[in-house]
Amino acid sequence: MPDQLFNRRDLIAYFVVAATGAGTNLLVATILQEWLPISYKSALFAGYWCSFVVGYFLTRLFAFNAKNTTQSKRQIVKFSMVSILSCLITVYGSAILYDLSNQRLGAFTFLIPFSVKEVNLNKLFSQVVAMGASFLSNYILHKQFTFRDTGFYDRLKQLLVI
Repeated sequence: MPDQLFNRRDLIAYFVVAATGAGTNLLVATILQEWLPISYKSALFAGYWCSFVVGYFLTRLFAFNAKNTTQSKRQIVKFSMVSILSCLITVYGSAILYDLSNQRLGAFTFLIPFSVKEVNLNKLFSQVVAMGASFLSNYILHKQFTFRDTGFYDRLKQLLVI
């Protein structure tokens, strides 16, 4: 029986793993913007690549039953390819949504009660929406491409060897 694309167990496991990556992404990007003179987009890139490392190991171990495979090199290459697309969705999607929300709606901020910390809601919601789009594309691509033997890696190696 072929593996369903959206089976409940894989989707829940991947959601937990992705939530860990998303939390890492948000935390790193926020800290970098708060502590260093770094742009929103640069902070998103840095946060994304930190979550990439966390995501690879957790996805491999828990989400798609790939922990016993001997195809680690293949999976790393495929995971990296999918992650580049995901990074573009996350970073540029966030930046575009942030710019649009500022232009169309104006800036929204929230002062955390009993503190002096002001949260930029435009940035936060833009990043969360873009990460949601990235989650969906990652789930499908990792399940159907990264952690499945598709023959892609062998074809890529043949193209690279002269």
